[in-house]
Amino acid sequence: MLPDFRLHHQEYLIEILRGILEELDLERLLARLIETTVAIAAGSAGVVLLREESGWYLAAVHGFPMPYVRLLETLVEDVPLHSSDPVRYELPELLRRLEWLTHVPRLGLAQGLGMPLIARGELLGLLYVYRSYRSLFTQEDFVRLRLFAEQAAIAVHNARLYTRLHREKQRMDALLDAVADGIFILDAEYRLERVNPAFARMYGADREALVGRSHQEVIRWKRIERGLPLEEALVQGWPYATREPLYVQGDLERPSGKPLPVGITYAPLFDESGQALLNVIASARDIRAFREADRLKAVFISTISHELKTPIALIKGYVGTLRRPDLKPDEALLQEALQVIEEEADRLARLVQDLLDASRMQAGALQLRCQDVDLRALIERIVQRFARQYPDYTFDLAVPEDVPLLRADEARLEQVLTNLLSNAVKYAPARTTVQVQVQVLDREVVVCVADQGPGIAPEDRAHVFDPFFRSPHTEHKPGVGLGLYLARAVVEAHGGRIWVDPHYTQGARICFALPLRGGSCAQETRPHADG
Repeated sequence: MLPDFRLHHQEYLIEILRGILEELDLERLLARLIETTVAIAAGSAGVVLLREESGWYLAAVHGFPMPYVRLLETLVEDVPLHSSDPVRYELPELLRRLEWLTHVPRLGLAQGLGMPLIARGELLGLLYVYRSYRSLFTQEDFVRLRLFAEQAAIAVHNARLYTRLHREKQRMDALLDAVADGIFILDAEYRLERVNPAFARMYGADREALVGRSHQEVIRWKRIERGLPLEEALVQGWPYATREPLYVQGDLERPSGKPLPVGITYAPLFDESGQALLNVIASARDIRAFREADRLKAVFISTISHELKTPIALIKGYVGTLRRPDLKPDEALLQEALQVIEEEADRLARLVQDLLDASRMQAGALQLRCQDVDLRALIERIVQRFARQYPDYTFDLAVPEDVPLLRADEARLEQVLTNLLSNAVKYAPARTTVQVQVQVLDREVVVCVADQGPGIAPEDRAHVFDPFFRSPHTEHKPGVGLGLYLARAVVEAHGGRIWVDPHYTQGARICFALPLRGGSCAQETRPHADG
């Protein structure tokens, strides 16, 4: 306990107050307050109660045995709040409850005195000090404690404000560090004042190396496709002429030398008067995914338009021919026309079905009708059909006799094999061989389809299973680039995998593996509707 302040000069008390007013850590401040209050009043114990929107609570305690601290907490935690006049309605109840402790013999408290903590017209809390001996508090004691409480209230107000600001800063720091978009903050001189980790990763530099550098030095555009760069906007009067956010989009140069497509939004922050610029908050978003989506959309529209034109033109042409009043088609011409119409209608139906399947798969709505599948019989049936449809190709089938039954969706597996064989006859020249090979391993069965065409370029192997991918080497071939994408989706839905064999050099060889046990259909006992 500090010595009795009544035995010291007023200058010593002022020195103590100065130290308290400089303390911004609320917990340490409260501990010093209650210790000093007890010393000033020559007391033996004391408490600091604080008032929050949720209610009163015990903030600091001095001189109380630990078992009675919980008693103190229960005494104050249910005091009803009164929003309009807490000094009149709440303080008397608190003082009555705290005074009750002087009647607890084991505590040895003889009398007590409380002083409200009021700052800026707001009741912040209550200082309460106890003496263990009966001696009336003098007018001098009262004045000294009142003056001390007034200064203590200012200190508590400042410390609480600092604590709130510190917590807000911590929350803001956590938010900036966690957000996926790159964020950097410019000062009034347009220098980087703060950089979050996402922007540092995006830009390819350490955060410490970016802070303090000018915006013009860091943000350099290789190409701008939308908006004005910040420096040009400043020349035109931004942000004073218009305080709307500024947006610029293009390819940002980076230390690595590889530009990054980004969109940056700048938002100005002014002072309370609205005249002085404090900061500019900038958020940078990586727009590579958006560009890729736009590219895929353009490719989709172009490819679908092209793929629709041919069958529609053929159907329309043959129908127009058959409807000519001056033409009397013989049986051969009629059958030829109907065959072409039927084939092209089937082609359109397959295209529509592939698009629907792709939409389902991207939405995660692909479901499997699981049943026991004789893989050997399925492959033989599909290969025989292709042999009839494409007599200019030789189909070499190598399937062992002991292929076990698979738990799978037979229709979906037929779709995979049909897509692989269709690609083989599409890209390989006539009078070449298409091989279908099956290998049974310990935990999976592997099916490979190989052709003797031009093969798949090494740079295309990572993309051939992407939707709407069309290699520049094969763009002259018909198709929309969905066959291998659908095949991969079906195989992976079964718990399997699919890949391009990089070691096959006579053409293209694509393999897929399905689990013999434990796949997606392992627990299915009956088929269910396909979504």
